[in-house]
Amino acid sequence: MVLETSVSFSCSDDALQQVYDEAERKCLLNLKRFGDDLVLVEGGGYEKIWLETQPMGGEMYALRNLEAAKNNCLLFMRHQRQDGRLPGSIQLASGVVEPQFNKYQGFCFPYPALSLYYLLGEDRDFLMQLRDCLRRFDDCLWRTRDSNGDGLLESFCVYDTGEDLALRYGDAPCWWTEDTPPEGYSVVPMASMDVMSWSYACRDTLVLISRILGDGGEEAWRVKAAQVARALRQGLWDERRGACYDRDKNGHTVDILCHNTLRCMYWGALSAEMAERFVKEHLLNPKEFWTPFPLPSVSVSDPAFRNAPENNWSGQPEGLTYQRAILALESYGYHTIVTRLGEKLLHAIAAGGCRFTQQFDPFTGRPSLVHAITHQPVSEGSGEPVQDAYGPTMLAALEYIAHRWGLHPHLGQVWFSLGSGMEYRCDAAFYGHRYSIRSDGRHAEISTDGRLLGRYACGQRLITTAGGQLIGTCRIEGPAGGR
Repeated sequence: MVLETSVSFSCSDDALQQVYDEAERKCLLNLKRFGDDLVLVEGGGYEKIWLETQPMGGEMYALRNLEAAKNNCLLFMRHQRQDGRLPGSIQLASGVVEPQFNKYQGFCFPYPALSLYYLLGEDRDFLMQLRDCLRRFDDCLWRTRDSNGDGLLESFCVYDTGEDLALRYGDAPCWWTEDTPPEGYSVVPMASMDVMSWSYACRDTLVLISRILGDGGEEAWRVKAAQVARALRQGLWDERRGACYDRDKNGHTVDILCHNTLRCMYWGALSAEMAERFVKEHLLNPKEFWTPFPLPSVSVSDPAFRNAPENNWSGQPEGLTYQRAILALESYGYHTIVTRLGEKLLHAIAAGGCRFTQQFDPFTGRPSLVHAITHQPVSEGSGEPVQDAYGPTMLAALEYIAHRWGLHPHLGQVWFSLGSGMEYRCDAAFYGHRYSIRSDGRHAEISTDGRLLGRYACGQRLITTAGGQLIGTCRIEGPAGGR
């Protein structure tokens, strides 16, 4: 049984309403047919579905188009190789759907796929397909990406972790089609915090799947996930500096302070204590990652930082990082930081004329203008087509609004986020129910299926079951460092 989904939002803040409306309108441009399947492509000049963006992007779009959300996961599962490897991207070329295995291209997949299980009406067949997919993918990683047997999984090329032009990769190839490690390069095969975290995310999600299915595997997967987390801490976490660092092929630390420890939080691979150190010592440090427009890919104090406007993961904040930061921070209880990041992003988009670009200047917050096709820098008024409708930035904007003043489905729970400061209304349908918020900016009334659940002060989030039973609350407004 596939359930109806929908969402609408209106508010008294004209600038915010324009951002919301434009994001909704431009997201429609990224709905494409890949053969018989409707999918949501990345957009902004990227016409494929990528493993690092589109399962996550589809899940964030699920209240608007559940069919595309489901296909953005199913296509990767459908094209999984016999050996367990998932395609890093899938394209439509001359009418033919083609999976591409020339990079891993990140892995923002397990959580979005599990979330869809609930949105699809707790589809048991889908869940068992996901279980098989994650098992096989995890096996593939450990069979092919621990080439020296040190217990640390490796990245073989720049696009494995989707970090185009990242200086920390040195002379590494952009692509790598083989499952054997490249030779003759200075950095790769590189022991990778990202790839280690992919395995953790597989195993941690399999814990939850086993619990739901009652298949008896829950404890075994919990032990296996803990093994990965322990290896990550022992091998790639620097206790003195409070962050993760990758290691090159010779075991030497790649001494660049990059934002990727936040990615590890997205996959849940860090302990609460490790996450707290990175957040307090680095993420909220204005000399590193908490710039006027936060979340540069590399600390602005690091010699490897480059304030380059093109798609360059050695520098400017990326819409994709803002998209991933929501789950990364909320999973560890940093809800007020998510609110602050949302304020920064939504203001920058509004100030930039509701143009949804891939990157932003960390010091001014101005959207970085690049050519719509070549992604090379262009000037305003040059007459060249400028990138817009970049999916991760649009979906991040919609998601930050939902997590501040709206409704959000979370693994069978319903999050009513009651932000303050303006009048707003949000209505949504999912899990077979209809939910609503009516707020004057100081207090909000929340309802399930037309039944009033209560009137609450703004500034907090109410967490309920699908049927409307209150199960928890948390603060979403307050100091950026609050948990």
